[in-house]
Order: sequence, then structure tokens, then C-alpha cells
Amino acid sequence: MNGPSGGEHKSEQKPATAARMYDFYLGGVHNFPADRQAAQTVVDQFPAVPAVARNNRAFLGRAVRFLAEAGIRQFLDIGSGIPTAGNVHEIAQAVAPDARVVYVDIDPVAVAESLEILHGNDRATAIRGDLREPQAILDHPEVRRMLDFTTPTALVLAAVLHFVPDDTEAYGFVDRLAAVLPAGSYLVISHGAAETFALSDDRTAAARAVYTQRTTTAGKPRTRAQVELFFAGRCQLVDPGVTWAPDWRPATGDPADFAGDTRRSGMWAGVGQFTPMPTT
Repeated sequence: MNGPSGGEHKSEQKPATAARMYDFYLGGVHNFPADRQAAQTVVDQFPAVPAVARNNRAFLGRAVRFLAEAGIRQFLDIGSGIPTAGNVHEIAQAVAPDARVVYVDIDPVAVAESLEILHGNDRATAIRGDLREPQAILDHPEVRRMLDFTTPTALVLAAVLHFVPDDTEAYGFVDRLAAVLPAGSYLVISHGAAETFALSDDRTAAARAVYTQRTTTAGKPRTRAQVELFFAGRCQLVDPGVTWAPDWRPATGDPADFAGDTRRSGMWAGVGQFTPMPTT
């Protein structure tokens, strides 16, 4: 895969994808003209979107480091997107070289780029999969080969659940994935905030239209209470609970985009630990 600089005339016909638009927001090079045009349309409505993406990425890094230091050695990252610096395997394996990581994304370009970066790393791989088909992900031979679901595992759903607009489906998909994970596992979620991206706002409607009309992934932000429901009944939230992304265990070197007002960061974020279900 050469990216936009190699054979760009062939990439003109490629439709935009959420993964490559996110890569554009982060300043990456693994995107095509359609991705850049669609992403720029969103940025025109919300100039802070690249900063939102940076802060979401920083939260993911802090969460993975926390989990690796807590002893987690298996990570299933669904909606992983295009590889960038500070990926899950880099952070986890820096703490624990024996950590295993499976990346899952619907975009074949994201998967191909991931496999290229992971070449020679026998403890990390990438597969093409769709969050809306959780059983197919769980049954995938590479997932079964790499991960042992009798051992505590981190399920990472960073900036992906807002691409499942139907609430019943979104909570149901998390239920299906969580059902195979033992006590001691963790759930990592970041999610677009309805408090920032109000559904009734004209700018939000314009931005959502980009994803609906130019990609295959419509989006829907959710409130803090709605994000907390992804953890409710199955997880004990790790302090400080569901917070604005920059406020989740901030660390030296974090982006300073929203230092004055983290409410503008546009992402709710949280980590929860699975606990044994109560017996009756």
C-alpha cells in the first residue's frame, strides 16, 4: 500500500471512510482525496475536530498503559483505524513484551496498513471485521489463535460506538462481546459527546451528513449518561469514571488543546473492569 503519494490517480474513485478521515484529522498520510475532502468539510463545521482526535488518541494511550501496568496481556481493539504512532501494541508491549493485540477494522486499507506495520511481530495482528457482526469477530481464526478468552482481556472500543446510531444495537453489540470475557477483563470506551455535538445543531447535522452520504458509517453522539450505560451492570468503573477524555488520568506530555476547558474536547471516555455477575 503506497498511500496517497503512490498512484493517486487510482485513488480518486475510492469512497471516503471514517478510518481514513480520522487519519487525516491526526495529520496522517494514509488517506485519499475523497477522505481529505470529506474530512475538511467536517473541520469547516467544527475546527476543533483534529484536536478532538488528538485528545482521544492520548486517552487511548493512557488507558492501554494503565491496563498493561495492571497486568492485562491481551487486547482486542475494534475500530482500530489506520496505524499511527502510539498504537495499542506499541504501548502495551513497551510495558509487557508478551502482550498480545488483535486490531479489527472494517476498512481494508486500515487492515493492510496494520499488517504491514506488524510484520515480524508475532504477538500482534489485524483482521477485517465489523462491530455490527460481533460473533464473526469472536469466531475469527486469528482472534481465536491470538487471544485466550479464559484469561482477562481488554476490549477496546475507542471512537467507534458513535458509528452505531441505533441504541439497542449499540448496547447489544457490547453485550455480545462482553459475554465471552472473564471477570478481571476491562472495557475501554471513548465516544462522541452529545453535550458538545448537539443533535439539533445545524453544524452537527452538516457534519453527520458527511458521514452518512460519503461513507458507510452514519454517526450519533451520546450523552454522558448514555455512555455510562455501556458499563452499567457489567463493569466497575475505574476512577475517575466516565469523564471528558483529557480528564481521564491526565499525564505529562498530553495535548494542551483543551487545557482551559476540557468540556470542549467532545469525547467522553472511561475504563471499567468486568466483575463476576451476582448469583441468585
